[in-house]
Amino acid sequence: MMFRQKSLNNQAGTMENNTPLELYIHIPFCVKKCLYCDFLSFAADEVTRKKYVEQLIKEIETCGTRITGRDADAAFPVISVFIGGGTPSSLCPEQICAVMNAVKENFRLLPDAEITIEANPGTLDNKKLRAYKNSGINRLSLGLQSANPGELRELGRIHSWNEFLESYRLAREAGFDNINVDLMSALPGQSFESYADTLECVALLEPEHISAYSLIIEEGTPFYDKYSGRAEVLPDEEEDRRMYHHTKEYLAEKGYHRYEVSNYARPGRECIHNVGYWTGGSYLGIGLGASSLMEGQRFSVIREMNDYLDLSREELAEGRQYENREILTEQDEMEEFMFLGLRLTEGIAAKDFKKRFGLNIEEIYGMTIGKLMEDGLMEMTGTKEDRRYRLSEFGLDVSNCVLAEFLL
Repeated sequence: MMFRQKSLNNQAGTMENNTPLELYIHIPFCVKKCLYCDFLSFAADEVTRKKYVEQLIKEIETCGTRITGRDADAAFPVISVFIGGGTPSSLCPEQICAVMNAVKENFRLLPDAEITIEANPGTLDNKKLRAYKNSGINRLSLGLQSANPGELRELGRIHSWNEFLESYRLAREAGFDNINVDLMSALPGQSFESYADTLECVALLEPEHISAYSLIIEEGTPFYDKYSGRAEVLPDEEEDRRMYHHTKEYLAEKGYHRYEVSNYARPGRECIHNVGYWTGGSYLGIGLGASSLMEGQRFSVIREMNDYLDLSREELAEGRQYENREILTEQDEMEEFMFLGLRLTEGIAAKDFKKRFGLNIEEIYGMTIGKLMEDGLMEMTGTKEDRRYRLSEFGLDVSNCVLAEFLL
């Protein structure tokens, strides 16, 4: 099979004006970096934060002009904004509001756009939450990770369970009716009972969305130095799987459905922004180290703070902040379509593959799908004309191995 090649256009430009776009805005600052975290984040003084927000706004303004032009009515719609980090809630509320104002002035936000901000308990108060709500932010993602005091200390988190409860209460009082809570399992020294207790405590609060991930110990983190080669202090694979299955079964009883390998939502409360990633939507990353995928091209913003702050408005307008530019081949895009789309429990529609690539999915992946179905790792749903392929329950259990089969 021959795959078509694409030429490299200017980054962040010339999209069709009916193409939905997602924005990711990176705030790299934290009060204190967690011991397991390998994200681009760090503590910084007030002066650095001020300069960064000013530069971030310049980038938003120049990106908006470069992508949409001056005619906002003709610009393609922004369906979601995700302000992530780091800890965005470590900034003062006026800074977040300034960023939001820049987004609204320079991009065409749909009236029902999902706008999320990540926040850590211990960094929130009533003033911040009401400012977020008034600025148009309508979804809050709270990083709890665990309700167990010892586990929180081990992770290097700055908050307690009671501080999380207070943040959650204040968020509801401020009018947030779409809240996600992040949880982690397979932590050092964690028992099944401890994890189940955390899950129950959170579910009783009835957030609209729960993300539940197993800990991955990444190289270059304090956790790697401490736990590399010490498997005996971590839950084994069987215990990890037990936690994973319990999450699915318990949350189903509480009215949540698993729509992605590690994400659970009440009906209609799936995270629009993340679903966009998994279905191959276009997204633009703004801010230090932020990644983008547009027009079959992948690129990211430079990762050195001083280099980023030194960029002039003219250089930002020219896209000089971008590095790691990569043109995706048709083969790359097919692979991503499969191993991202199959993370969703509803799987992939054959007609969507045909619409995007002009080929039947079986022409490219027929043998792979057939083998995985024989092994009980995949299944087909729907009619022949409207068929979908998805991972089975067993396939979801070993999804990393299964998805690797779709590398051509």
